[in-house]
Amino acid sequence: MNHQAAKTFAIVIFAVFLMIGLGCGTFGGDDTESSADTLPAQPTPDLEKIVEEIVTKMHEDASAEEIQELVRDTVSEALEAQESSTDAPLFPKVVVHDDDIEAPKHVPNELDVIWEAWEHLNRDYVDREKLDPELATEFAIRGITSTLGDPQTSYVRKEVLNGQFGDVFEGEFQGIGAHVQMNARGHLVITSPIEGGPADLAGIKPGDIILEVDGESLEGLSTLEAASKIRGPKDSIARLLVKKLGQIDPVLLEIKRGVIPLTSVKHRSEPGEKFMHVRVTDFYPQTADKLRAVIEREMEAGAQGLILDLRSNGGGLLSSAVDVASLFIEDGLAMYVVDANKRRTDYPINTEGREFLTDIPMVVLINGGSASASEILAGAFQDHDRATLIGDTTFGKGSVNWLRRLSNGAGLYITVAHWYTPDGRLIQGEGVAPDIEVTSRDAQKADVEQLRRAIEELESMTGGGSIELSSSS
Repeated sequence: MNHQAAKTFAIVIFAVFLMIGLGCGTFGGDDTESSADTLPAQPTPDLEKIVEEIVTKMHEDASAEEIQELVRDTVSEALEAQESSTDAPLFPKVVVHDDDIEAPKHVPNELDVIWEAWEHLNRDYVDREKLDPELATEFAIRGITSTLGDPQTSYVRKEVLNGQFGDVFEGEFQGIGAHVQMNARGHLVITSPIEGGPADLAGIKPGDIILEVDGESLEGLSTLEAASKIRGPKDSIARLLVKKLGQIDPVLLEIKRGVIPLTSVKHRSEPGEKFMHVRVTDFYPQTADKLRAVIEREMEAGAQGLILDLRSNGGGLLSSAVDVASLFIEDGLAMYVVDANKRRTDYPINTEGREFLTDIPMVVLINGGSASASEILAGAFQDHDRATLIGDTTFGKGSVNWLRRLSNGAGLYITVAHWYTPDGRLIQGEGVAPDIEVTSRDAQKADVEQLRRAIEELESMTGGGSIELSSSS
């Protein structure tokens, strides 16, 4: 075969592969059975016959131009068959509407394509009655928020917003009694069960993950939506599928909901002990006043140091955390926030009309369940060198969130700012690391060892003598 013949043969092979790609039939003319997800093939030229004709002409010493013309005619015939087909499975026909689809003027240009897709579905989708505008809107918003990778920014259904959450600041609420946060993987994590509540009595621990409630998966739900499914009236049963920390297989727990009293300050040590141990479980409007009352009472009884226990404190009111910080820090910042426009807002120590507990030796206990407002307080103590932090790195929930009402009655829970410690350390996703790390895979052992280490630290700080309150000038 000379050079020209080789070139011609290459053209033949190219034409054959092109027509195979176009779905133009099968070798030998045999029919192939249509699969369930393809449409019937269109009648097309027999490739074996075409190839035979080309090879015959080559043996008859036909010119390269004659062979190329035969190939061109065959390819053109295949393309015409393809163009006339509306159901070829490999190359669906592109149909252009007679009229252009234009989004309403109030729709931003970057969202035009969403409007176009919706219009095409309304015009062309075969089962048009399946199109549910309300459901499509909800999934579209969830899709947008999911691209952010921020579990604290989420869509909240109107059914959830119509529920009652305001009772958490009214002294008690009904439910299982646990603080929860959504982690970076979208899992609902127990940050702290409320002591003595149903969850605590059922063995729920910080770090446990709730996968299902009453057989319904929590995957894809916002924190508020998931919490609304867990809460419920007193004496009702919550069936929770829980992945316990450190265990592979989840367990099903049946927990009877109850009335949960909100007592945020608990005195742990015995009256008259050298070091008082006070646990703050939450930050409510009266937390600072109650904490101060306990400390003053114990100091009058001879206490020489304070162990402030913020372990498994899930947070609460930002203003309450600032008030607590203001009991122990004389001046300066408690924290600051930076919003979406990079504007900074400072939250200073409240110095008005207060007596400070600035002289009392203090250590603070923290762990992975210390979140949100408790992290603000721990960070302020650390940056002001006011207390030694002992335990484990905190949860890392350092964002300000707003709930925006939407016109369909639902809401959008949005992260609008991030919290920073006085020295400018980001809390979100990072947490606050302790000055002295004391950890254990055994939660009970960790609690004991952290408390023991706190007492040792206070012993090294104190040399005897009484502690006096100092007043602001």
